Amino acid sequence: MTDKINESTADREIIIIRDFDAPRELVWEAMTDPRQVIHWWGPDGFSTTIEEMDVRPGGVWKHVMHGPDGTNYPNKSVFKEVVKPEHLVYTHGGGRENGPGIHFLSTWTFDALDAGKTRVTIHMIFPSPEKRDFVVREFGAIEGGKQTLAKLGEYLRTITSKTQS
Repeated sequence: MTDKINESTADREIIIIRDFDAPRELVWEAMTDPRQVIHWWGPDGFSTTIEEMDVRPGGVWKHVMHGPDGTNYPNKSVFKEVVKPEHLVYTHGGGRENGPGIHFLSTWTFDALDAGKTRVTIHMIFPSPEKRDFVVREFGAIEGGKQTLAKLGEYLRTITSKTQS
């Protein structure tokens, strides 16, 4: 008999899901085109400067999020998988300037739903439950993720209304 090991990652995960009234290809482009990402990335009150965004396996995404209080949050991600328009997988590192950093694996899936709708699922896995809890406590990761997707929804509404006019 062989032993079966079931290693659950639930205590190391954050999963955020949101449905959008936009076709999957449009949502994909909003996530992978740096000229669009700057319009919605980050929690409420944040803006983003993209230094580099090379969306391909091995490609680097460097950006700085600017908090409403003037604090900068440099980030660097490396894409591991890019399957257009289905999913992105990247390692992420970042944090508050001159402060503690965070590292995790992020997977974004883009599921086509009926009638031109898309479900986006963000799945983040942290090295330990303590690191996950730190990010939730220190950076408001869950609420910030929800706000970021809400901003994406507003951005998508803006660009879809322009194309329908």
